Parts: sequence; structure tokens; C-alpha cells
Amino acid sequence: MDLAWTDFLNSLVRDWRGRGQAEDQLGRVDWQAAFLAKWGFAAPVPAAAEDLAAGRRLRGVLLDLAERVAAGRGVDGDGLASLNAFMAAAPVQRRLVPQEDGGYRLDVGAASGGWTAVLGEVAAACAQTLAEMDPSRIRLCANPDCRWAFYDDTRNGGKRFCEPSTCGNLMRVRRFRRRRA
Repeated sequence: MDLAWTDFLNSLVRDWRGRGQAEDQLGRVDWQAAFLAKWGFAAPVPAAAEDLAAGRRLRGVLLDLAERVAAGRGVDGDGLASLNAFMAAAPVQRRLVPQEDGGYRLDVGAASGGWTAVLGEVAAACAQTLAEMDPSRIRLCANPDCRWAFYDDTRNGGKRFCEPSTCGNLMRVRRFRRRRA
């Protein structure tokens, strides 16, 4: 399951093959444009230096939160305060929208555009995952070189790797070679 906050968190791409390299895609214009388009957010591209710094701070908060929850420790007070601060910085707008069946739907979205609103929506997506979904299904990839965050939406809750075809296959091959050695 793809979520806005895990997509944002995974903008720090580590070399999953174990070469020790990492790439911070948050500063890349093409990544920013693709992220905004994918999630329907509006913000200027390229992001200003202060917006990138705030984005990196949020990414650090999300990583700490994901690590704590994946380890079964839950979110600490500092993590909650940081997440709440990002959400508070981005005021929301509510709109009642009529539906074709005669009912209504309440739309909640950012009151204004810009990276502050985007970061607030990303933080809200994480908060919504914690509040409305099963937090125990937040995982970090079992490949120690990857460590991407994801939400395990499998039936049995046994997903261990971000992608079975990349990290999962690599770890199976490594395990096989260790047994044969």
C-alpha cells in the first residue's frame, strides 16, 4: 500500500545492494514535481532552501516514528509534538460537497498551497495511518541496506521487504549463499 508519508520518507534512497551509497531525492526538481503530481499537492518547484530544510526535518521525524513503531515501542511525546507542529503549520479548509446520490461528503484539504501545506498534509497522512489503520503493520524493509518504510497490507501481515523482487530476492540469495558456504 502506497501512502503519501511513506513515499515522502522514502525520498532518501539507500543503495539496497549494500554499497553504502545514498541519494537524497528531496532536492531533485523531477522528484518534487512527480511527488506533487502523484498526491495532488500544489507547491512551487523547485522548493526553496528553507522548504527543503523543513522537509528534511519532517523526514527525520517520520523515520524516527517508523523505526519506533516498527520496533513495537510506539510513538514518544517528542515525535507526537513534532508531527503535530507540522500539521498545525498548515491550516486546513473544510468543504461540504453534494453527492450524486443526494448525500454529502466533507472534503478536508489544505487552506493554501506551498510546501508548508504539503508537509502538513504528509504529516497528517502519517497521523491518519496511526489513528485509523493498524500501526503494528508499519514496517521497515528487512534488508539492512535498504530500510524503506512501508505499510504491510498483506492478509497475514507477514511482509518483510519493501519489494519482493528486489530486496526480498537479494536477501534470499544472500541467505542461500551463506548456507552453501
